[in-house]
Amino acid sequence: MDLKGKTIVVTGGGQGLGRAMAIEIAGAGANLALIDLNEEQLSESVQLCKDAGGDAKSYIGNVAKEDEVAATFDAIEADFSGVHGLINNAGILRDGLLIKVKDGNIDKRMSLAEWQAVIDVNLTGVFLCGREAATRMIDKGIAGCIINISSISKAGNMGQTNYSAAKAGVAAMATVWAKELARYGIRAAAIAPGFIATDMVAGMKPEALEKMAAGIPLKRLGEPQEVAHTARYIFENDYLSGRVIELDAGLRI
Repeated sequence: MDLKGKTIVVTGGGQGLGRAMAIEIAGAGANLALIDLNEEQLSESVQLCKDAGGDAKSYIGNVAKEDEVAATFDAIEADFSGVHGLINNAGILRDGLLIKVKDGNIDKRMSLAEWQAVIDVNLTGVFLCGREAATRMIDKGIAGCIINISSISKAGNMGQTNYSAAKAGVAAMATVWAKELARYGIRAAAIAPGFIATDMVAGMKPEALEKMAAGIPLKRLGEPQEVAHTARYIFENDYLSGRVIELDAGLRI
């Protein structure tokens, strides 16, 4: 896909990996439709995309709400006339052990609310946005591409029953969609990052960061720009579909 003039939707585009990927895609001359819940952060991302060379607009919307997703995509099509790509990036964390035992007694269990919150955003949100984007592409005969942001936690990471389940699910969905949507010229893939130096991670204590990096074969955290470069590669390589790219410097959980 030649990204120049194409419209790419990025969920969770207000900060972190979403912002980095949006800026990278904007640098190729694409139009960016950024979805998030934080208006101030979205405004900053929009300006950074414009500075990088693309057009961009912001949309406030909850990806876990079916009606809001449909309304947001309606607004995007009204502004840009079509959707050529989607990066399903929006996600949250509600980490905790399934069952925490203290002094031989059950102290805490992962609550249904903690489970459901992550599943709603990280899994259902990807389903809703992916379905909406594919519908719009098929209706207009657009040969597009959908990228789901998974994680190496999809293999199972302690303290992340909810997150690991969701990230395994979005990786599987990308493979399924690649098979189902190929007849319409639509590709789908996923990126499963390892430990990336986002603002949230950078705020950790230095000793915690050192311990984290020590377990990575390349002995460093990944940069958001490296994830962004991978997303651009998937969009621009028209023969890449149905694969999950593990971007983790050789780390396997």
